[in-house]
Amino acid sequence: MVSARRSLKNLKAYKPGKPVEELKRELDLKEVYKLASNEIPFVPAYIFKAVLSQIPQINRYPEASSHYVRQKLARTLKVKPDRLVFGNGSDELIVMTLRAFVEERDEVIIGTPTFLIYEIQSQVAGARIKKVPLRDYRYDLETIARAITKKTKMIFIANPDNPHGTYVTHEEVVKFLNKVPKNVLVFFDEAYFEFVMNKDYPRTLALLKTRKNIIMSRTFSKAYGLAGVRIGYAVCDPEVAQCLNNVREPFNIDRFAQACASAALDNYRFVEKVKNHIVKEKRYLYRELAKLNLEYIESVTNFILINFKKDTARLNEYLLRKGIIVRPLAEWGLPEFFRVTVGLHKENEAFIRHLKGFLKNK
Repeated sequence: MVSARRSLKNLKAYKPGKPVEELKRELDLKEVYKLASNEIPFVPAYIFKAVLSQIPQINRYPEASSHYVRQKLARTLKVKPDRLVFGNGSDELIVMTLRAFVEERDEVIIGTPTFLIYEIQSQVAGARIKKVPLRDYRYDLETIARAITKKTKMIFIANPDNPHGTYVTHEEVVKFLNKVPKNVLVFFDEAYFEFVMNKDYPRTLALLKTRKNIIMSRTFSKAYGLAGVRIGYAVCDPEVAQCLNNVREPFNIDRFAQACASAALDNYRFVEKVKNHIVKEKRYLYRELAKLNLEYIESVTNFILINFKKDTARLNEYLLRKGIIVRPLAEWGLPEFFRVTVGLHKENEAFIRHLKGFLKNK
C-alpha cells in the first residue's frame, strides 16, 4: 500500500452530526429533530428564485471569482472587493489559509477545547500545534499572547467560540493584538457573528484597516440559512487575499451558492427574524434547564453548551431513540457536556420533554 503523509498519522477526522435521514432509517422513526449542527430551523424563502435562476446554466461552470456577490458584499461591508476571499463555507477558508501560510514544523496556536477543524487541518499541514486552555469557557488571550514564540506562524480564535457560545471583547482583542508580532497571522473565525447583540463585541472590520496580519472569516451557513449550499468569506489585507486566491481551487463556489448568497444580502429582514426567534427560544431553554438543575453556559450564539456532570453517552442514545439529535462532546475532550442547537419551539419543547423523561427514569 502507498504510504500516506506522516502528518496524517493518528489523525482523528472530523465527524459531522448525524443526519436526520440516517436516524430515520436506523430506528424507523417518522419524525426527527436535529439540534446538533447549529443550523437555523427556517428555510429562507428567498432562495427558491435564486436557485431557479441558475438552472438554465447548470451545464456551465460558475463565475470563478464570485464577481457579483463579491461586489454586493463589498458594498454591504464597506470594504474594497480585493479584500474579499470566498470559500466553500468558512471551513475551506481555514484550509486555504493553512495551505498558503503554514509550512511543516511551523507553530500554530489554538484554544482548547474549541472548533475541531483548527487542530485537524493544522495537523494535516504538518504544523506544530500549541494548545492554550480556555479559562472560564472563554479564550484566554493573555496566555495565548505569552505562548507566542519565534516559531509561531498563526493563531486561530473562534469568536464567538464553538462549542461554548462565548466571546472575547473588543478591548481584549485590541490589547491582545498589540502583543502579537506583525509576522504572526491571527485568524478570527466569526461564523456566529450575526447572532451577537453585545455592544462590546470586537469591531474586526475596523481593526483590519490598520493591521495586515488579520484574517476575519464569516459564513452564510448559519444566520442566513444557507448551510446546504456552502459559502463563506474572509476579509483581509489585499496581499493576504491574493495569497489565499492563489491556493484556492478553481470554481470552488458553485453558481447556486453565489446566487443564494447574493439574494441573502438583499434579505436581512430574514436574519432579524431568525435572531429574534433565537433570543426568545434561548430564554425558554434557559428557564427549563434551570428547573432541571442543569448547568449551562449563557450563549451569544444559536446553541447552548450544557454541563450534564456525567458521561452523556447514555443520554445521547436515549435522545436518539426519541428522535432528538444533540451533539455529545467527548471528541472535544468534554465527555460530560453536550451542545444543543436552538430549534423551533416544538423542537425545543420535545428536547426538554425527553430530557426530563431521561432524568426521571435514570
